[in-house]
Amino acid sequence: MDPACERAWLAGLPPAAGAAVMAAGILSVGLHLIGHEPLSLAALAVAALLWLVLARDFAARLTGDRGRFRAEADTPAALTAVAATTVLGTRLSMLGWQAAAAAALALAAALWPGLSYAVVAHWHWHRRMPGAAFLVCVATQGLALLAAVLAAADRQTWLARAALAAFCLGLLLYGVALVRFDFREVCRGAGDHWVAGGALALTALAGSKLLESPVWTGWTHTALRTVTLVALGLSLVWYVVLLAAELGRPRPRYDIRRWATVFPLGMTATACLSAAAPTGVTWLRRLGEPLLWIAVAAWLLTCVAFAAEHLRSRRAPRRPPGASARRG
Repeated sequence: MDPACERAWLAGLPPAAGAAVMAAGILSVGLHLIGHEPLSLAALAVAALLWLVLARDFAARLTGDRGRFRAEADTPAALTAVAATTVLGTRLSMLGWQAAAAAALALAAALWPGLSYAVVAHWHWHRRMPGAAFLVCVATQGLALLAAVLAAADRQTWLARAALAAFCLGLLLYGVALVRFDFREVCRGAGDHWVAGGALALTALAGSKLLESPVWTGWTHTALRTVTLVALGLSLVWYVVLLAAELGRPRPRYDIRRWATVFPLGMTATACLSAAAPTGVTWLRRLGEPLLWIAVAAWLLTCVAFAAEHLRSRRAPRRPPGASARRG
């Protein structure tokens, strides 16, 4: 494939490619929490590079191909732009780069209303929907997560309250998506069905960061802790159900939506690691570590599958224009 074709291939990536940034970013957060800093920084570098590539493509479509941009903005996958930015910003905040993290929060907050409205207004909510429908919750809880992390770092009470508002809205949006979710996707989904559990894991991670703020005391702190643990428990139930469905009905073929499988795996592990201390349930850390390595293995397998698929597409002979698709 020549450079022009390579650029065309990159430009043709769908919005769902943003899940690859989310996957690498959350693995970076998790690896940081268990002390594997070199691996964490390597995952962060991958996430940042992918984010820059997709951000450039996003801007090019916004300015040069408005028809395609509007068509893709109507799909839930477009919200990976918001979620990926918040996950990347969260890791930057953990490095102490608060200005960069604040810029990521501002960008994500600016994108969230328009993309969320486009999805809610144009998505056919009366139909049974795939797992990507939960991205309305993921994007909102991503804002809650990054706002909570920044609030704890800078001791900003107003930002902690904004994070709590986004957290509550995310819970509501999860319920809306769950009612419309096609549960048959558990057995036949191409990868994004895992977001049904990943959205709850992100809710638990956001809740654990909210609990670190001294703003919440008394019954508010107790309620936050309860919601965080319930969300984490339900995400673990989803984990078991979805894993059993994958083992019972394997779907080994690569699909770009498989990055939306890796992200929930990493998110569940990271939520366990993060929630252990603020909730006082210390054994969650012992559970989170092996789950994180499972997520890393899934990320590596998906990378190999992606590389193999890309090589096949490069080697595939190009059919001459006008050639018949029928065999003689």
